[in-house]
Amino acid sequence: MTVEGQDQPAQGRFEGAAHLFAVRVYFEDTDLSGVVYHANYLRYMERARSDMLRVAGIDQRAHFEGGGGAYAIADLAIRYRAPARLDDALLVESRVVVARAASVVIHQTVRRGTQLLTDATVTAALVGPDGRPRRQPAAWIDRFRSLVLQGEDTP
Repeated sequence: MTVEGQDQPAQGRFEGAAHLFAVRVYFEDTDLSGVVYHANYLRYMERARSDMLRVAGIDQRAHFEGGGGAYAIADLAIRYRAPARLDDALLVESRVVVARAASVVIHQTVRRGTQLLTDATVTAALVGPDGRPRRQPAAWIDRFRSLVLQGEDTP
């Protein structure tokens, strides 16, 4: 059975070089006090990164199934600034900072309205089935670099 029309999962969008992905805080995301558990911000960011790649035309699944490998997080720096709470509507913004031969660096923020809650810089490295770093396809690097250049024009 296929999912059609309005029954599609939520999808983010690009505004210039920024990929925007909306999430809602559900009960399962929180601790007993109704505050988002710190590790769940990483889940929100992972969903946003995966969506960003898909919307940018990067088919991770086909690449993996074709034996090309998959992304693994090689480095992560995160800062928590304010808590999100049950039922909050959040927006995850992702921007490509730099594209290298085998990795991409993405800066991400999580906001509630205009309030910055969390920000992180994530390095995702492409690794082959053997777990060793592997060059990204040239088309992917080109797409990432076009987003970096586009972001330089955005204030």
